[in-house]
Amino acid sequence: MPGRRERAVDVLVVGAGPAGLALSSRLAASGISVEVVDREDEPGGVPRDCFHSGFGLRDLLRPMTGPAYARHWADAAVRAGAVLRTGVTVTGWSDGPPADPLAVDVTSPAGLERITARAVVLATGARERPRSARLVPGTRPAGVFTTGELQRTVHLHHRPVGRRAVVVGAESVSYSAVRTLRDAGVEVVAMVTELSYHQASPAAALDARLRHGVPLLVDARVGELLGRERVSGVALRHRDGRGTAVACDTVVFTGDWIPDHELARGGGITLDHASRSPSVDGSFRTDRAGVFAVGNLLHAVEPASTAAREGLLAAEPVLRHLAGGARPSAWIPVHVEEPLLWVAPSRLDPADPRVETGGFVLRTEDRLGPWSSLVVRRDGRLLHRQRLVRGAVPGRTVRLSAAWTAKARAEVTAAAKDPDGGPVRISVER
Repeated sequence: MPGRRERAVDVLVVGAGPAGLALSSRLAASGISVEVVDREDEPGGVPRDCFHSGFGLRDLLRPMTGPAYARHWADAAVRAGAVLRTGVTVTGWSDGPPADPLAVDVTSPAGLERITARAVVLATGARERPRSARLVPGTRPAGVFTTGELQRTVHLHHRPVGRRAVVVGAESVSYSAVRTLRDAGVEVVAMVTELSYHQASPAAALDARLRHGVPLLVDARVGELLGRERVSGVALRHRDGRGTAVACDTVVFTGDWIPDHELARGGGITLDHASRSPSVDGSFRTDRAGVFAVGNLLHAVEPASTAAREGLLAAEPVLRHLAGGARPSAWIPVHVEEPLLWVAPSRLDPADPRVETGGFVLRTEDRLGPWSSLVVRRDGRLLHRQRLVRGAVPGRTVRLSAAWTAKARAEVTAAAKDPDGGPVRISVER
């Protein structure tokens, strides 16, 4: 194409959040050429909009605000030698069949480019489902936000958001929205969840209810937004059939995360049918040669420290690929059964079934008591049983040890050679 620049790098990382930046810092330190692109004007992903503290405690062992955490990983990537470019949008994969090396087309204020890479890592993260995608009826009044929009409005643009707010959701990010509203001087008149309980840490829930007087309305959903020019309230539908209205001028829809999988889907990469994230093995490999996926694109949504840790762990599989490491001829699918919703990673390499993160991430649609167990089977053979000591609730992480993949390697390898064999299945015993 006339006017389009053509460039080549060893690794192209799409997404400059904690996962992409941490990965880039480790890859660049190994001496290969790494470029990170992000469509936003500033690097750092979600943390750059979270002005509260609490970041960095798990991975950096010191408390930081979200923007400071974002700057840390951006600086680490640049210091290691990675090229970091913001305001750059990947518009799609180059024409033609999948090939190695890979090529993507990008656009930026500098114009059109085609970047060819020996490996592409997708670290595009996740976003909250907005009101339109939740099919909440009503007009289109002002005063409706997601958590990210709220944080940018308050902390970056310093604009007023209202006086009385209803927060839709009761998971960790919902309480982050409550904190942002309080910082802006907004009274939170209610939190609303369709479940019978909150899905955040007990400390966060108690702080909101007891110290700040925020009522939690359970077994209720927003049936309609009221108001025309500006939100005037929400109509609630309770599980017992009652209908009530709560007056407010601001509504914040929180959680209900969607993976940003458009680029993966456009590249013909297989998506997990349940999570709609790229299906990867324990080494973050997708089924397209040379393409990896990492971070909250795979499991919306985990803390920033978890995403950064995955980025660091993904460096070794990417380097093995660049060195000509063998690629599986076939994978063994890993499926979940109700009430589990999905699992990541969702496939195993029969020759090397290790999981770089050390475990599987799952979600459940029902509350599971501490007497429940996760059970791993393949064709009826028991591979592993793990008790959920603390139970589990929807919207929060359920972790399954990957120790069984090493113990059962012989069976997993045999399964791959058995054309009539089924997938590995994870179920719940209550």
